[in-house]
Formats: sequence, C-alpha cells, structure tokens
Amino acid sequence: MYGLAHCSTCQKAQAALQDHGWSVEFRDVQKEPLSQEERTRLVAEFGDKIINRASLTWRGMSEQERLADPVVMMGEKPSVMKRPAIMADDLRLLGWTANVKRALDVPA
Repeated sequence: MYGLAHCSTCQKAQAALQDHGWSVEFRDVQKEPLSQEERTRLVAEFGDKIINRASLTWRGMSEQERLADPVVMMGEKPSVMKRPAIMADDLRLLGWTANVKRALDVPA
C-alpha cells in the first residue's frame, strides 16, 4: 500500500485490512519517495486517476504545475498522489471506496 502516514483514509484502510487478515506493507511516499520507475508503473496502472485533483496539494498548484507529466508531478509533490494505492496479488486498486473494499473482501 502506497500513501501518506498522516492520511486518515490510509490509516482507515490499513486498519480495516489488518482487522480482516491482510498483511499490509505500507510505504509513506513522502518519507520514502517513489523512484521514477515506481511512479511510471503507477501511472501505467492507473492513468491520470493517480493524481488526486481534489487534494489541497492540487488546489495549491499553479496552472503550469498542473500541466506537468503525472510521473514528474508525483516526484515533485508526492502528496498529489491519490491514496491509498493498493497492490494486492493481481489487484490494482486506488482509493478506499466501497468497490475497493468489496474487491478485498472487507465489509463496507
């Protein structure tokens, strides 16, 4: 699971998954930044949905910054990444929605 340690959604997701028997390897992308290769893979998996356009980070960015490639953007501002990004077996899931919970067999 990729996210931010201080993100309440990431905290809820991690706790719920652990409560339902999942072993969670969590990586805080701000404290341990993703490599360009890792960011490229996330963009390949999720497309531009990997960018959280509702975040405070996004809202604080200039128009020029918003035009940047998502791989570059996440490198410069890790908190602009939508979170959590969950890689579980063959599943690639983004956010902590009812659909994500269902896919992971976690009650909503």
